[in-house]
Amino acid sequence: MSQLTGTWNLDPAHSEIGFVARHAMVTKVRGNFPDFDAQVTIDGDNPQASKATATIKTASISTGNADRDGHVRGEDFFDVEKYPEMTFESTAFNVDENGNGTVEGNLTIKETTKPVTLEVETFGVETDPFGNVRVGFEADTTIDRTEFGINFQAPLNSGGVLVSNNIKIAIEGSAIKA
Repeated sequence: MSQLTGTWNLDPAHSEIGFVARHAMVTKVRGNFPDFDAQVTIDGDNPQASKATATIKTASISTGNADRDGHVRGEDFFDVEKYPEMTFESTAFNVDENGNGTVEGNLTIKETTKPVTLEVETFGVETDPFGNVRVGFEADTTIDRTEFGINFQAPLNSGGVLVSNNIKIAIEGSAIKA
């Protein structure tokens, strides 16, 4: 963990905070939130003292479809006028010396806070051609969106539903050492 010790800022140009939802029970819809601020502070001597925080602008949601993005920004889903941000704050780091393991924390969406566990895989530390020291990692978890007050649903003739309750959150991160 010593090479990971320090404060790291997630680089929005080389990172993605994304999600995957099942649509109409037959396909997956992917999207991301390009407007975010996230920071990880690693204590190599005491990994449990490490911290991670993120603030994500809900209005920045992008699914590749303007109509769908507009609907998801509205009251049926994120209600971005009323709830412009979602946040994450870590409560426990359970990682090995290479930065692999889990990070537990509190995810807040629409003023509802629930514990989540991120599975984390770290890919290493490297200095880029511009002199920035970077760490690369992936982290993911699955949440039930209805637990956060995102309850929109439309039934299908088959008895299925239009949008899955379970949403996979996937972070592909490149963070720069402060």
